[in-house]
Amino acid sequence: MSSIVVSDLAYSPPGADQLFFDVSFGVSPGEHAAIVGPNGVGKSTILKILTGQYEADDGDFNIGGTFLQMTQDVGMSSPDDALRDMLIEVAPAALRIAGKTLFAAEKAMMSGEDDGMKYAEALGDWGDLGGYELEAQWAAAAQRSVKTPVTDFASRLVRELSGGERKRLVLDLLLNSGADVLFLDEPDNYLDIPTRTWLEDSIKACKSTILMVSHDRTLLERVATKIIAVEGSGCWVHGGSYTTFPEARQKRQELMGDDLKRWNDEERRLFHHMKIMKQRAAQNFKNATKANGAETRWEKFVKAGPPPPPVADQQIYVRFTGADSARRVVKFESVAVDDLFKPFSDEVHFGERVGLIGPNGTGKTHLLNALNGIANNQVGTITFGPRTSVGMFNQINDRPEYTGRECIDIVRDRLTDEQKSMAALARYGLRNNARQEFQTLSGGQKARLEILGLELAGHNVLLLDEPTDNLDIESSEALEQALEGFEGTVIAVSHDRTFLQRFSRFVMITDDGDVYEIPDYDLALEGLSSPHTLATLRLAKPLTGE
Repeated sequence: MSSIVVSDLAYSPPGADQLFFDVSFGVSPGEHAAIVGPNGVGKSTILKILTGQYEADDGDFNIGGTFLQMTQDVGMSSPDDALRDMLIEVAPAALRIAGKTLFAAEKAMMSGEDDGMKYAEALGDWGDLGGYELEAQWAAAAQRSVKTPVTDFASRLVRELSGGERKRLVLDLLLNSGADVLFLDEPDNYLDIPTRTWLEDSIKACKSTILMVSHDRTLLERVATKIIAVEGSGCWVHGGSYTTFPEARQKRQELMGDDLKRWNDEERRLFHHMKIMKQRAAQNFKNATKANGAETRWEKFVKAGPPPPPVADQQIYVRFTGADSARRVVKFESVAVDDLFKPFSDEVHFGERVGLIGPNGTGKTHLLNALNGIANNQVGTITFGPRTSVGMFNQINDRPEYTGRECIDIVRDRLTDEQKSMAALARYGLRNNARQEFQTLSGGQKARLEILGLELAGHNVLLLDEPTDNLDIESSEALEQALEGFEGTVIAVSHDRTFLQRFSRFVMITDDGDVYEIPDYDLALEGLSSPHTLATLRLAKPLTGE
């Protein structure tokens, strides 16, 4: 049976407080369940325990049938590896071991360290376990997922594929593998909007039991049949899609509050009754039995303990202030970068929210980097208007200068005062991470710290590269609300459809290198799903070839 059963799971990271201690849930055969919760609560940790990467402190779990897994950083940590090295990591356990043995034997033979006997033996094991069939699956998945043909998985390097292509290749392989159970950690990260739509359709069509972690609200609404909410050191289950989850959580919170109030009221009633009976027993010994009974009832009630209180909502307060600038914030004149797109001209005005959209690999991040003054092979000119201060959020949150530094020290660089620094960290839900070194933070915590740095810098032009990719849902909503009140200009690359709905206009780069201005969110989605219609799309304005 392709089910997942988890009972009383508990885990403490090395040298840290207990992350969770009461995680119990079940996923029935064929269900597509999603784990949700704040950054750092342990969502990815649960997947790592279930797949054998971490060992739980307590509790039990059972996975029915075969399983395959995809980590959230698949293909990102070793870009100089060959594609086969990346793909063997998501193969079934026996084939994974056989494949690594084969690759090592091949390398030894090619270098002259082995006469070929170990290679021949490893090749036989590879074939016996179904390695050639797996290679055929690789080829079929690559044909569907990679823009340029892959003829040799041993020589084609991971870095030659975009982040989205790497993710789609792995997802295509897993979703068509026929495995009983799939564990997917943030499968939507690095995927463009058309590929996210493909992912949604593929998950819906997949017969495997799926347990995933995702922060993409649109994906959760469309594919999740069960929501597992990790909060309050445990979890609870909503047996429906994410569409009805916020309402269900609100009702649960209210009921928990009602239950606790009723318990407190009953405890006070029993206590007062016991006190009255004690007083009566003091006046008349015949009431002693009743007084003892009242005391026993109160003691048993208190010993059983109160019901759990409502879980405190995560409070994230982002305060972008910004400042006024000239009406024309930035002017593009025949701008192109690395021949990724054709030279285009455009202007961005004060207060606009401009979304840079288009398929992966079309140069959106390159254009954002050019706006930030970091670009290779740029042609044309980018000119900022007077009184502009530009800050950029990087998708990777790669900050080598922060390695080994505690969060409080990073924030204190800006605020100098420790009390104010702690208050700022608290607004971003990072108070408990104040003494934690940057490199040990989760991806979402790093993203929050990065956004806090932008806030404290006081820029009035924000360049955001996939700002919600690693943020939990509450943090994404806090960021969106802050941008609503931000006095300044925002230019963002994003594939988060919920986030993009708040933008005023869009600049789309197509696979052919054409650049279009689209003034409407619905039209932008229409253009993304049918790029060939852009030339005739109502209100779409070409910015190239003028």
